[in-house]
Amino acid sequence: MLARQARETGARFTFHSSRAVLHEVTKESLERMVAEGDRCARDLADARVDALVYACLIAVMAQGAGAHDAVEAQLADTSRKNGAPIPVISSAGALVRAIQQLRARRVAIITPYLEPLTQLVVDYLAANDITVVDAISLKVSNNVEVGRLDPYELIALSRQLDTSHADAVVISACVQMPSLPVVERVEHELGLPVLSAATATVFDLLRGLEIEPRVPGAGSLLAGTAPSVASTGG
Repeated sequence: MLARQARETGARFTFHSSRAVLHEVTKESLERMVAEGDRCARDLADARVDALVYACLIAVMAQGAGAHDAVEAQLADTSRKNGAPIPVISSAGALVRAIQQLRARRVAIITPYLEPLTQLVVDYLAANDITVVDAISLKVSNNVEVGRLDPYELIALSRQLDTSHADAVVISACVQMPSLPVVERVEHELGLPVLSAATATVFDLLRGLEIEPRVPGAGSLLAGTAPSVASTGG
């Protein structure tokens, strides 16, 4: 997505990463993963990056309501203490903020998670006044297998969602689960704004860097053409 932004605008990006270990996507493993965040932030602060993204949605949401504020503040403090006073974004916070940017109050979601973890996402969004009207859990617990899921299967899955009372659709409530190739197609088919944890994160990142999003082929949110929607109610 950043490469597409660069082609559209001439901007230049470099990408640096530090991985927190995760094998099985369980609540216990996610808690251990969050505990590695400070170490990752120290690694990346050394590269003097301009922004930091914590790119695991469920690891943060599993910590309970409001966790994205605490995680973002903690990592920002760690980065500052290591010479990099920079904005910090979490994919959990980014998804909440992107849905709010759309003024969407009701969403349908697809996750790769086991159902108890999907319920954590539902509860987390509810704590931010966002109602999940329907959810599909793919029940994949192995993190590597999540990354190998076929994004094109999301087209058929999106048709199974009840979107009759939805303002928007989160086609992948997980940064690890691929969805980018089909976001725009599903958006056109459903006639609703379609986003993912990944597109929301890039949207929030670009805004944090004070760059106007211009990412083609990633849905109306990143193209800058998404309408602000009012809740359908019901």
